[in-house]
Amino acid sequence: MSANGQNRHARTARLARKLAVAGTGAAVLALPLIGATSASAATPAAAPAAATATITYSNTLDGWIRESLDIMAQHGIPGTYEGIHRNILRESSGNPLAINNWDINAVNGTPSKGLLQVIDPTFQAYHVEGTSWDPYDPVANITAACNYAADRYGSIDNVFGAY
Repeated sequence: MSANGQNRHARTARLARKLAVAGTGAAVLALPLIGATSASAATPAAAPAAATATITYSNTLDGWIRESLDIMAQHGIPGTYEGIHRNILRESSGNPLAINNWDINAVNGTPSKGLLQVIDPTFQAYHVEGTSWDPYDPVANITAACNYAADRYGSIDNVFGAY
């Protein structure tokens, strides 16, 4: 081996030690590249799959609204927390099991149900994929009602009375 080759080896070893001693993540990335003689030796290993973060929501009105907003965002359904919250308080006072047995819909056999008081035909027509088919399910009820309000009024934010 030539003197020049020995000198390069010593510099490489010193660099590797410095990186390792420094404790940087760069040492792990730099070591395989130092002294590589073929393209395959310099090819980085496949990156591990990114960990998927799972979002959890509280089983409360706040959690139901936040989960619905995330689903709505995935489906392009407009609406804000404030608009949803305002309408829920007016329609059901936040009770996901609320049912209206006295209005014209109830007289006709299809009472309004859930947080946003949706009748079954409307719930079924505006159901959003990925949510329950139960109209009393808070997230499904909010999301279907917001989908309906978006179609009819542009957004749940534009609803200030019974709809």
